[in-house]
Amino acid sequence: MLVSWPIVFFIFIVVSLISSIFLLSSKVPLDYVRIHIGVISVPPILALCALIFQKGHLIWGPWQFNTLSWLLAVFVLTMGLIVQRYCVHFLLGDRSYRKYFSLLTLTTTAGSLAWLSDDLRLLLICWGTTLLGLTLIIRLKKEWIVAKRAAVTMGRLFTFSWLVLLAVVLWLSQATGHWQLSQVMTEESLAGFASWEKTIINLLLVLSVLIPAGQWPFQRWLLDSAVAPTPISAVMHAGIVNAGGILLTLFAPLFSASLAQIPLLILSGISVLIGTGIMLVQVDYKRQLVGSTIAQMGFMLIQCALGAYVAAIIHAILHGLFKSTLFLQAGSAIQHGHAKKKSKESTSFIAKGSGLIVGIIAGIGYWSTSPEEAYTLISSIILGCSVTLAWLQLIVYGQGRIGRIAGFILFVAGAIIYSLVHSGFHRLLHETIVSGIQPSVPAIPFLLIILLIGSLIGLGLAQKGSFKGRTMLYLWLVKLGEPNEDVVESHPKFLTQYMSQGGNK
Repeated sequence: MLVSWPIVFFIFIVVSLISSIFLLSSKVPLDYVRIHIGVISVPPILALCALIFQKGHLIWGPWQFNTLSWLLAVFVLTMGLIVQRYCVHFLLGDRSYRKYFSLLTLTTTAGSLAWLSDDLRLLLICWGTTLLGLTLIIRLKKEWIVAKRAAVTMGRLFTFSWLVLLAVVLWLSQATGHWQLSQVMTEESLAGFASWEKTIINLLLVLSVLIPAGQWPFQRWLLDSAVAPTPISAVMHAGIVNAGGILLTLFAPLFSASLAQIPLLILSGISVLIGTGIMLVQVDYKRQLVGSTIAQMGFMLIQCALGAYVAAIIHAILHGLFKSTLFLQAGSAIQHGHAKKKSKESTSFIAKGSGLIVGIIAGIGYWSTSPEEAYTLISSIILGCSVTLAWLQLIVYGQGRIGRIAGFILFVAGAIIYSLVHSGFHRLLHETIVSGIQPSVPAIPFLLIILLIGSLIGLGLAQKGSFKGRTMLYLWLVKLGEPNEDVVESHPKFLTQYMSQGGNK
């Protein structure tokens, strides 16, 4: 019975890939795309059923099936389904309409299979196919020079990242004599490594995950990717930019208690500050989202550096769903009419202080009831700040009595949903994911300093008036958040060419 779920799942995975190839034929009517959407909706449903009903850990040939792998398959395939359903109308009329669906199916399918792989060679092939598929999607419009240049930059960095991961896999397999991830990550296999070997392997692993996550100093490709259509920016969050947390979780027995956690902590902390600053100063909505992604992926990798792998997986999935939704809604970001002004000056000091009190209570409550993790204190602080902000925006600054009542109901509902989702994920994953070990550095003070600097940057940019320090910081962040000049075009020239030739877009 356990094997039946994988068999049926793989049958429909193959059917989905065949359907995407079938769609490429010009003889197939475009209406077939709706049938294709129906076909690709079956694998995530099957993966969800397997996640619910399959018990235990199953190794089946080069594949492994447990709660983590099935959950990631559900996440990636569902994201791909949502994006392709969105593209049915969004990309209609595009000359590469059929190719978009074919490549999106290939990319998300390969991404889901990568996290189901127990054979490291298969994981490499599937992960490389995912990166290649994303690069090909970006450069589908070969006539659009800026998109082609952005794809070239992505391709080079992705290739370098993949080759580094290849070096890690080859080193591990040669040293342990195994290709299966489940055997390589056992205590017996890892016991044969010298301390310096583990350090070098983990440093290479950190390098391989920093690039697809768009972390400093490799954030440039992610900023350049804003040239892509919004559905492509959304699908990047289907286990691609957030793959770093997944890879480090899979290699957790090797990565935990390693000196490589320290540089990962430092580089991720820098990325959080840079990404937050870019998000605050950019006026382009998509680049605001890109800056936010850089910061959020930094937080996810910080969680991994502190051994909170369950939190990192939860972060990767929830952030992916949330951020992809924002990208798909990017077209509605332009606000029509005048924004409503809230009278914050008339709000009493006691009302404002209530938000701080509620935030402190929430933070202390989370800290005292959460399992012992290195990331618990930082999570408590972030949660407390989020609760304070939500209380102020929804209740204290609400419009009238009805607005405050509605805000309070929304606040309570959000708190209940948050608790249910996080407790559900913890129960689901705590037996599958190995608990990590905090690095032997004062990590908590370091992260508190990062949070403090980030708060000061935000307050500095929010201050009215102009002074030299604020101006220099603002201009530096604006410059840092801009893409390369060769991937910026005031008006896509290929559109003018199409129009002069009587083409579509």
